[in-house]
Amino acid sequence: MTGNDDWTALLDKHPIFSRSKPFIKDESFELSLDSIPDFTKNGDLDENTTFSGRRQVMCMKDADLLLASGSEVRMASLGDAKMSGGSSRSYKILHTPNIDFDIQQICLNPNRKLLAVAGVYQVAIIALPSGGFSKLVNARIDCKSLRIGKDYHSSDSSPIAKVDWHPWGETGSTLLVMTTDGKLREYDVSLDPDEPCKVVDFVPPRKSGSFAADDDLEREVSSFTFGKGKADWGPLTIYASMKSGDVYAMCPYLPERASVPASYIHSLECYVAAKQEFLNENGIDIDEAFSSLYDLQRKYVNGLLKQFPPGMSNPLSSSAQFISLHPPKSFTSKPAKQGPFLLQPSPSELPNSPGAEATDIAYVTLGNAFSEDDDTSEQSLTSERLGVLVIAYQDGRVDVCLDLEKIEAKWESKTSSKDLPMLAVYEVIDLGIISSLSRSSPNVQKQTLLPLVQGNHPVLHPDPIHDDTLYIYHAFGVHVLNFNPVLQHFALALKEDNDESLSAAVQKSGNTSVQAILSTFSVEKRSSIPIIAVSVPSDVYLTYSIFILTSTQRLITFPLNLRTESLDLVPSTSVSSTVIESSLLPPLPESASQKSIPATILQEKPFEIPAILNRKMGLPSIAHLALPKSHGMKEELRVTPETLRYLASVVEKITSEIHDVQLAFRSLTFRHDLQRQEYARQQQTCRDMVGRIEKLNGSGKAGLEAKMGAVKESQAQLLSRMDRVLQALINRASPELNEHETKWFEELQRMKAQVLGVGRYDEMALKTRVQMLKKEFDRISPTLQALQKKETERKKRRKEPEGAGFPYTDAYERLSMSERQKLESAMKNLVKLAGKLEISTLGAPPGS
Repeated sequence: MTGNDDWTALLDKHPIFSRSKPFIKDESFELSLDSIPDFTKNGDLDENTTFSGRRQVMCMKDADLLLASGSEVRMASLGDAKMSGGSSRSYKILHTPNIDFDIQQICLNPNRKLLAVAGVYQVAIIALPSGGFSKLVNARIDCKSLRIGKDYHSSDSSPIAKVDWHPWGETGSTLLVMTTDGKLREYDVSLDPDEPCKVVDFVPPRKSGSFAADDDLEREVSSFTFGKGKADWGPLTIYASMKSGDVYAMCPYLPERASVPASYIHSLECYVAAKQEFLNENGIDIDEAFSSLYDLQRKYVNGLLKQFPPGMSNPLSSSAQFISLHPPKSFTSKPAKQGPFLLQPSPSELPNSPGAEATDIAYVTLGNAFSEDDDTSEQSLTSERLGVLVIAYQDGRVDVCLDLEKIEAKWESKTSSKDLPMLAVYEVIDLGIISSLSRSSPNVQKQTLLPLVQGNHPVLHPDPIHDDTLYIYHAFGVHVLNFNPVLQHFALALKEDNDESLSAAVQKSGNTSVQAILSTFSVEKRSSIPIIAVSVPSDVYLTYSIFILTSTQRLITFPLNLRTESLDLVPSTSVSSTVIESSLLPPLPESASQKSIPATILQEKPFEIPAILNRKMGLPSIAHLALPKSHGMKEELRVTPETLRYLASVVEKITSEIHDVQLAFRSLTFRHDLQRQEYARQQQTCRDMVGRIEKLNGSGKAGLEAKMGAVKESQAQLLSRMDRVLQALINRASPELNEHETKWFEELQRMKAQVLGVGRYDEMALKTRVQMLKKEFDRISPTLQALQKKETERKKRRKEPEGAGFPYTDAYERLSMSERQKLESAMKNLVKLAGKLEISTLGAPPGS
């Protein structure tokens, strides 16, 4: 990065990172043995801020930074800060009177217009201002905000575990709120922000009068995530993790108002049909429960296909479009809760761990599903078959589970199968939190610092560009997990589609690349500064970096490197060529006339950059130590055994890396010399080839053309002779027609007679009948056209009014009706008058 792109310098002392409560000391934001009770409470304190549970108070909207501090949301333009070189240090406060709680989580919706904010118990949404907000004069921007589910999310309800927007919600307005009691509520904020559209319960209520031996942690949800895939039930799946580590799934789950890619629905239809076809072709007997389940899956997909607009049933014409769908109304039964998943083999506990709760879960795949530049290449179709489920724990343990048995859609029924789904545990990652706390403890009481794990809450944050990379931040720092070595290796094995290759891939596959990039644990103070947010800008106008925010409102940035998403190269094999001797070709050089001609003087395998120099993410190998802003050179450094041990370990690691760099330099120098020699050899070979080409174009050109002409004539004679020999062999092998050939020729003769006729004037021949029909049509066609023209004129005349015209006729009818009413009234008056005068009879009115 250049000096202008160093975000640490550009955003240093930016006022957006000022505290909402400046009177609180730094020690109140640190995790120590004294502050553990504050970190283990689910509630807002009067003076100190709680860090219990999930924390994500910073995110990026294109080139704008959003930050929550206390109960207010701040917004600043990083583009302006970059263009001004750091001189522009202004920010705006989004004025939202409805939000009066401390914000713990913020989340942008898919169209990046709405911001969901959540506290410990409350949830709200904010309508973000449009571009150009930084040019406004006022420091506060009035924004519309709404409280979500006031009757369900208050201080008397269960704490909020996680809030997230569904990626397929129509207009990006589907908000999912998961509470620790296992209830997942779906809100369509564009229709009704108070009442949820539907509620899914991952923890069923306990039966009254029964005894259950389960732990309370098995009934508390810690987080949830969405499944992924392209041609299976993955995108319609929601995974939830309990604090005990149990994993449950719900499938199918579709928002009440969803916008789904049409290509996925067609792929899902093919997936369900292919599965049933495979069972039928192989003669596999399935019981009644599975048969009814497959029928329900087919009906569910058909219910989605019926909602397609007319003309979009073709998969090719509608592959890149999104269709507005809703769950089929014909299904009365609810999706079944599947789980808990069987983890095979059972993941091992970390040594010296006091026990820890699961805090977060994430689903990782190789390749973005349904991206804008989605392709159907073999690599994409192969990689989407493999998914990884990652579960994080308080003590720094991370379980990496392979999703080998893809989840299937199931509904609640009495005949449903009770088999539990399975996840293959690939590896258990240790972030080193327990070991660092054990080393930092005094020798007399070795495990005094281990209770700090109770205040730790690791959070998994995906990289927006590389799908195989996760950042996990916690109370002791930040680690990066790169699953590319695992996924790429398995993707190559799945591409071959062979059991032996898969077995070999499992035996030889690498481990997840784990790297610590930031450490906030102070050995001297025996405390740590929790990380409360991580954000990675994905805007093209900003540098690809990672932003890390500590609880003391200190921002730390690291530049990242973009890498290519390609499979590992297959080692090239040597190719032997055959030299054709001819008197017309110039003689080969003496150096190349030997029997073994080396293709290159380089190694057969491609050159691999040394590991010490091959840092794909560009992050430092040694984790940086983050200290509070108040901790500077003013304080006196105290030398303790802990600090000496820490410095000794860092010096040892740096010395080892210096030695590795020296060895890498020697290997690069040797490779450089080989490439220079190879370049000179290839130049000489090119000069020899140019000389031979010039000779071919000169004296040897006429002879070569004459020889090519003779070869063409010989080839034509050989082809003619081959035809004659082939016909002779056919006549000798089969001189007469067999039974099938005889019947075939008879059928051809019959068809010819039916079409062309037996004789010259066969009236029953199809050709003759077609000609007669055409003549008859040509004869009566003029008459039909004349009749059609007359009928059109007659209908036109009937529509036109006759006589004086419609306006005059209408006026006359109204006048006549009025006069008729007057006459009837006069007749009634005469009858009444005759009755009064005792006249028995009256004459008929005139004109009656």
